Amino acid sequence: MNAVALTWLYVPGDRPGVVHKALGSGADVVIVDLEDAVAPDRREYARSATVELLSDPAALGTRAVPVHVRVHGEDDVRALAALPGLSGMRLPKITHAASVHHVAALAPGVPLYPLLESALAIEHAYSIAGAHHDVRGVALGEADLRADLGVRDDAGLDWSRSRVVIAARAAGLDPPVMSVFPDVRDLSGLRSSCAHGRDLGLLGRAAIHPRQLQVIERAFRPTSREVESAEQVLEAFRSQEGAQALPDGRFVDAAVVASAERTLALARRR
Repeated sequence: MNAVALTWLYVPGDRPGVVHKALGSGADVVIVDLEDAVAPDRREYARSATVELLSDPAALGTRAVPVHVRVHGEDDVRALAALPGLSGMRLPKITHAASVHHVAALAPGVPLYPLLESALAIEHAYSIAGAHHDVRGVALGEADLRADLGVRDDAGLDWSRSRVVIAARAAGLDPPVMSVFPDVRDLSGLRSSCAHGRDLGLLGRAAIHPRQLQVIERAFRPTSREVESAEQVLEAFRSQEGAQALPDGRFVDAAVVASAERTLALARRR
């Protein structure tokens, strides 16, 4: 992918028809779930259906939406690793860098996205994020983490969210993607939650229903005011390089310029 992905749509791997619909949903990335979304007695079928889909890139359609798979275990990794339609693996329940190295050895060259879903994983966030050159991103699995921590209020996860944002940045990765918002009918709540995540440094969000995609997209794209402000910063910097103050009093230095460039790149992503 050349552009930053903002919307990541989870679909159950044992429902091929739903997977094909998801490919046309407008999501930036489709994640075929072989773990939580699939009953134990359906996992072999889900794996075989996913192998069939990813064995023929033409079956993915003309838009060529990247397809990731959230694997359930080593059998999934071995079955999927060499398939031409696979764009990445989401690795649940990762707690140590050694686990990432193990998967990387089984699936060389496949982009890996560890999911941090426990207190132990949060403690090892940086070592996991920097474990291997095939790690392209990290994210929280908030449902499992919430249960592990005994957290009731959503604010109780903010420290963990910030910890993962810092770990990703320190490891040279893109900002983490937010975990799913479970109530697919509460679009107002989703919008508010996305705004809070954006304030914490998260970028983009996983979804479990197509109706959530547009809300996520709008929440994480720069506003017209933010774009205008970024353009003013770059215009001032180009006219006279070096630290300076804008007419409205804002101070401009290299860090502010870099932030403005990121804002404009995100605004132009499509």
